[in-house]
Amino acid sequence: MSKPFLDALDDSDVALCELIAQRIANSPQQRLTFAEYMELALYEPQHGYYAVNRADIGVTGDFLTSPHLSADFGELLAEQFVDIWQNLGKPQPFTLVEMGAGQGILTGDLLRYANRNHPDFFASLNYIIIEKAAGLIAEQQQRLNAFVQQWGRLRWCNLEDLAPASITGCFFSNELVDALPVHQVVLNQGQLQEVYVTLAAEGKGFQEVLGEPSTSRLGQYFGMIGIDLNSEQYIDGYRTEVNLAALDWLSAVAERLQRGYLVTIDYGYDARHYYSPRRSTGTLLCYYRHTANDNPYQHVGCQDLTAHANFTALERYGERCDLELVGLTQQGFFLTALGLCDRLNALHNLSPKTNQELQEQLQRRQSLQLLVNPNGLGNFGVLVQSKGLTAAENGRSLRGLSVPL
Repeated sequence: MSKPFLDALDDSDVALCELIAQRIANSPQQRLTFAEYMELALYEPQHGYYAVNRADIGVTGDFLTSPHLSADFGELLAEQFVDIWQNLGKPQPFTLVEMGAGQGILTGDLLRYANRNHPDFFASLNYIIIEKAAGLIAEQQQRLNAFVQQWGRLRWCNLEDLAPASITGCFFSNELVDALPVHQVVLNQGQLQEVYVTLAAEGKGFQEVLGEPSTSRLGQYFGMIGIDLNSEQYIDGYRTEVNLAALDWLSAVAERLQRGYLVTIDYGYDARHYYSPRRSTGTLLCYYRHTANDNPYQHVGCQDLTAHANFTALERYGERCDLELVGLTQQGFFLTALGLCDRLNALHNLSPKTNQELQEQLQRRQSLQLLVNPNGLGNFGVLVQSKGLTAAENGRSLRGLSVPL
C-alpha cells in the first residue's frame, strides 16, 4: 500500500516530527495506529496543532465555525439552554458544560446574552469549559476574564475531574467530535485491516503500512451500527475511519451526567451515508492556510486534521450508556426553531440611517443566512440525548427540535 506522502519535512514542526519518529521507534513493531499519530499531531502538549494554538480559525482562517459569523449563534443556543432549564424544573444550580470551546467566542456570546435577556436563568447558571489544549485555554481565559473576575461561576477543568453523576444541566459541543483522533481501516482481500504509521526509508518522513486491527473494537463498531463490510458492494481497498475516541468521550460524559441533556453539533452523516460503498476513501481531510488537502503527513503540527461525525454510532453507543435519543435535526432547522427567522425579519424592518449601519445590517443578514445554508453550516447535524429525565420531562419537546426534518 502506498500514497505520495512527504519526501521532506517542508514547514512541519520539526520537533514534533522528531517526537513522533521517536514514538514510532520505541513502539512495538515500530509503528503507531493512525489514531495515535493524529492525537500527537493535534494535541501533543508542546507542539500539537491545537495544543499550541496554531489553529487559524475564522472567516479568513484555516476553517470557519458558526460562532465566528455573528453573536446570533451563541444567543440562539442560549435560548435552547433556557428552554432546557425550564423543562428540568429550573434546577439551582443549572450547569452548562462546554466541551472544546475554541477561542471562547461562543462562550462569551452565550453568557452576555443570558445575563441581558434571561437574568433568572443566568443567576442559576454554573459554566464549565472542558479544554485540553493549553494554548486555547490561555486565549479563552483572556477573552472571558471579565466573567471570571466579576461573575465567578466560570471555570476550566478536565472531563476526568468531574465526579460521576455530578452534573444536572447540559453538556454541549460545537465541532468537537470531528477533531477527535480516528482509526483508519482498509478492506484488503476481504479482511479488515488497520492503517499504521511508520518511518519512511532513509528518514524521509512517514509512510503507511497495513496490519491486523489493534483492537477488536474496530470490528465490533461496524456490527453496532449495522454495516457489513463483507458485502460485495464494498471494493477491495475500501478505506474509511472509525472514531473510537468519540465513543469513549460519550461514555465519560454519560457517567458524569446525573440529569439533563447532551447536545452535539457537528458535520457528519448517519452510518448508511458515512459508509456508503461509493465513499471509498473515507472523510479525513486536512486544512492548511485556507485550503483542504488529503495528506496528513505534510505540515505536521501546522495543519488541522478532521473526519466527519457518525451520528448513528453516537446514538447506538449512547443507548449503551443510558443516554436516550431526544432528536436529530439539522442546524438550519434547529436555529430556525429557536428564532433565527424572527431575527431576519427584524433586520428587514430596520431603517439604517448611515452607510455604516447599512453595511452592518447587510453583513449580519448574510451571517444569519450562512448559519442555515443547507449547502454549508445549515446542514450540520444537531444530536440531542438525555439522561435521568422523568416521564413528564421526556414528554415535553425541546424548542430547537420543534421543526421536523
